[in-house]
Amino acid sequence: MLGTIRRDIQSVFERDPAARSAWEVLTCYPGLHAIVMHRWANACWRNGFKWLGRFISHIARGLTETSTSP
Repeated sequence: MLGTIRRDIQSVFERDPAARSAWEVLTCYPGLHAIVMHRWANACWRNGFKWLGRFISHIARGLTETSTSP
């Protein structure tokens, strides 16, 4: 899991010249948060923890959505 997150962070560095540190990417990039939480939810769902997987997905949606207000 940590290796996967490291690769995800490296991918952000390759695509976003504004990314300054791994800590910044890990704590401030909602796209990364969405991917990580999707993986957690998917693992729960596949292992029979359907409610927990759904709940993680619900929380992730709230944490990573963008505002569309005018």
